[in-house]
This record gives sequence, structure tokens and C-alpha cells, in this order.
Amino acid sequence: MDNKKVIKIVDTTLRDGEQTAGVVFSNDEKRKIAHLLDAAGVYQIEAGVPAMKGDEKQAIKDIVADSHKASILGWCRAVAGDVEDAIDCGLDAVCVSIPVSRVHIEKKLKKTRAWVYETVKRTINFAKSHGLYVSCNAEDASRAKMEDLIIFTRLAKDSGADRLRFCDTLGILGPTQTKQRIRTLVEEVGLPIEFHAHNDFGMATANSLVALEAGAEFISTTVNGLGERAGNAALEEVVMALKYIMNQEIAFDISKLKGLSELVSQASGREIPVSKPIVGKNIFTHEAGIQVDGLVKESGTYELFHPSEIGGERQILIGKHSGKNALQTKFREFGVDLNKQLAGKILTKVRKKAVEVKRSLFDKELMYIYYSETKGLNKG
Repeated sequence: MDNKKVIKIVDTTLRDGEQTAGVVFSNDEKRKIAHLLDAAGVYQIEAGVPAMKGDEKQAIKDIVADSHKASILGWCRAVAGDVEDAIDCGLDAVCVSIPVSRVHIEKKLKKTRAWVYETVKRTINFAKSHGLYVSCNAEDASRAKMEDLIIFTRLAKDSGADRLRFCDTLGILGPTQTKQRIRTLVEEVGLPIEFHAHNDFGMATANSLVALEAGAEFISTTVNGLGERAGNAALEEVVMALKYIMNQEIAFDISKLKGLSELVSQASGREIPVSKPIVGKNIFTHEAGIQVDGLVKESGTYELFHPSEIGGERQILIGKHSGKNALQTKFREFGVDLNKQLAGKILTKVRKKAVEVKRSLFDKELMYIYYSETKGLNKG
């Protein structure tokens, strides 16, 4: 990938993220999330579904009124009335969505492909006639035949769409398939592509990066990977992978990631898994002696980036797998310098205790062991 290529993040936490089963954001929470996404440097914020009206429509109007640098986009069906609701919200962009796979067209819509083409053409024309930026949403694109997808994308381009959103709706693509499909569309049609990945098979982040390599210009994300079923490509994973794996220059404030993650976690009622990539608590938590020893000597041995870069902090736990250096380092946090002999004695008891309680030890438990070992020494 050209490391000077401008990558545009389209975040859909407020739409697809809120479609996570059981998740509802208050209007105030939506505004706070939008504000932080904008401050972090997201290119476009998908604020919701205007046609839902009520609180949803009001929340979108409020977000628009907050005057963000980012473009604010609303999700619409390929229906003129949906676009009219988006216009009423003051949006500058819409996502016009319609299925493109045979199973969706025939089984869900009970329509023909010709009907799909005519409907999406008419709706794009309507949106463009009102001066809107249009992302044409190809739902279930990953299960459409390539020849049908090319025809659909050409139709979208000829109708005035500004980009195509390629939706891997069920997350069924692997990196090789993603690369082939996106590259073919870019070469055959030339319409800018946004890749929208779901994570049903754990491929969302990998597929998003590969899509960018294949020529996509936009990537769709949600904070913490929220979304239907297994969720979407996680904003924090995509951004950090772009920087550290793809060596890609990105206009994004990484220091905002942890705050975003915590805000969305609280608003969604979904705890951040401790092992969640980038923002999980265990990412900077170390117990194994060999790792702590390496970190003490050079943080880069077991941390690719410093915790402070995303607003995190390193934590050293003491337990069954700890070594003397880890124990000495931990006790220095308490203002205690352990010599190697004393560290060895304490470590033996620490490991025995850790097996008994089946976890690492709390600070007070470590100090109890320390005092029990040093009591005898002090008497002598």
C-alpha cells in the first residue's frame, strides 16, 4: 500500500454499532460519541437512520447542529421518503442501501434484479438532485456474483453515486477473496470503494486492511467492534494496524482511542473484554517472568507501542509464572528493594499461594508474605 494514500475512516458506531442486539444509545450519548469521533479525526460519521423518526431523527439533527469537521451521513433504504427524512435532518450525505445478492433480492425483497437496478438508480438521482453526497450501499455484496456486482457498481456510478459501499454483510469473505473482489471493482469500474466488514468469522480487521491494499479508499468501522451478531471491524484495531502493521500515515489522533472505547462501552452496556486487542486491560498487563524481565530492560521487547500512546498504562501482576526480576520490580513500586535471596524466598511462597487461589496475588497479599518473611529477619 502507498503509505501516502489518504485513508478515510467512515465510522458507523451510531448506526450499525447501535444495531447490536440489546444496545440503545441516548441522544446525549450519541452526541458525545460523535463529538469524540470527530475530535479523533474520523472522516465521516454515520449518525443513524433518519426514517426511524422520533428520537433517532432528533439525535441526528442535534449531531448536525453541533457543527463537526467530519461529514455526517444518514443510512437510507433506496426510498425517496428516506432521503427526504435525511434532507430534513440537514445531512450532507446519505447511504442509499439495497441488497445485491440473489438470496436477498429473491427471498427477502421478493423482487427481480431489474427492479433493484431501477430502484437504486431512481433514488440516487433523487438524492443527487438535492445536492447530497451519495454512498451506494451494496448489501450482501460478498454473496453476489462478480458480474452482477460490476453491473450494479457501474449503474451506481452512472447514476451519480460518489462511492460504493461493499458490504460483507455476513462476514463470509477471507483476505484472498476480499482482495480479488475489491481489486476487480476498482479496475473494472473506477468508482471509489468503501469496505464494510462484519466479523462473523473473525476476519473483519484483516479484510479491511486487505481491501485498502486492493484499492479501497474508505473503511467502515465501529468503536469496540460493536455491530450485529459478531460485530464489525473495530476502529481501534484498524487504526493501530494501519500504523504499526501497514506502516501507513494516518490523520487520526490515537490518544483518543481509549476514551472512545470507554465511552462507547459505558453507553452500550458492553464491557470491554480483558483480552480485546488494543484497548483490553490485558494488552499491557504482564505476569510471566521472561516477559517482565524483557520489559524492564527494554519496553519494545514485548510491547509494540507504549501504553501511553492510547492513554493506557502498564501493569505487572505477580503470580505462578512470575520470576525474581518481576518480583523485585513490583516491590520497587511499593518502595521496597528486595535482594535476590529474599526475592527467591518470597517467590516460592507466592507461587504456592497463586496455585491455591488460582490467580495472581493482590498487592496486600504480596505485602503479607513480605512481612511474614522479614519478621524473622528483623528479630534476628
